[in-house]
Amino acid sequence: MGKFSKIKKVQQEETAKGKMEWEAAGAKDSSDDSSDESDDQQVPQKQTEETRKRAELWTNRERVLVLCSRGADVRTRYLMKDIKDLLPHAKGDSKLDQQKSLKALNEIAEMKNCTKVMYFESRKRKDTYLWMSNVEKGPSIKFLVHNVHTMKELKMSGNCLKASRPVLSFDDAFEQKPHLKLIKEVLMQTLGTPHHHPRSQPFVDHVFNFSVGEGDKIWFRNFQIVDESLQLQEVGPRFVLEMVRLFAGSFEGAVLYDNPNYVSPNVIRREHRKGQHAYIEKQLALKASNIKQAKVTEILAEKTVDLVGKEFDTQDNAIADSTEAAAQIAAQIEKRRVRKKKSQSAKYTGSD
Repeated sequence: MGKFSKIKKVQQEETAKGKMEWEAAGAKDSSDDSSDESDDQQVPQKQTEETRKRAELWTNRERVLVLCSRGADVRTRYLMKDIKDLLPHAKGDSKLDQQKSLKALNEIAEMKNCTKVMYFESRKRKDTYLWMSNVEKGPSIKFLVHNVHTMKELKMSGNCLKASRPVLSFDDAFEQKPHLKLIKEVLMQTLGTPHHHPRSQPFVDHVFNFSVGEGDKIWFRNFQIVDESLQLQEVGPRFVLEMVRLFAGSFEGAVLYDNPNYVSPNVIRREHRKGQHAYIEKQLALKASNIKQAKVTEILAEKTVDLVGKEFDTQDNAIADSTEAAAQIAAQIEKRRVRKKKSQSAKYTGSD
């Protein structure tokens, strides 16, 4: 074998060896990539299995549509935002024009795939009404909202995790009247977070408390469960609901119950204005009488010189003083009286 043939053979062996090394490295890289892909595929498979199990357990598919009317004040909008944060199964929508009928809310809820509606209706930028409705078959309840205090306004020491499920606590008075029983059921279905909801957290750390006050007004409070000893700290918001009417359908239908204790805010403001004017008139009359009485008291307090009483005693026509001036004046008066009496006497006519 020649010299050049040996060199060629060595070069071929070296190229073959390098090629084998490159193929081995490529096989190793491909195995690493395949293992990474298999790990990445296992993670979503686990996630999909968990979501599938949770979807099977998620039987209560309640969703709440929360929105307000156009022209709502700042406090109402912040209250609506707080309720959205507390309810993981809530959905929002744009403001509803007040010129539209309330029946349009049923169509909006169907498009949003919601079964319940919480609608905050604002009037005159002063009064806030809350509608709670079951879209499918009713009923719907109209409340007047009093004493609204939002979370930002209160700044309480309590705190709860977002999207956690609440415990609903109701007063014993809800079981005493039929309309309160129906209100309790509507509140449970609307504000209760469904179990195994995808957006909810699997734990409970706060309480929604509903208590009945004077005139069947419902007081709402939100408390944090601090520890296992069940100590409570208020979180907020807080507000009071006064029922106006209860309807059979969703934003329509027959009136099932009308609150006899309800008084419109317009009537209250009108009576207040009337009472305010009456009070002003009463105060002006009292001030005028006080001024008049002060003048009378001042006149009576002045010491005036009574010349007639000093010179004469008017009773029994007796002379008060025996002075010479008084005697002369008394004689002149007597003369005039006699002359006047003679002139008034009857004249003689000459007949017997």
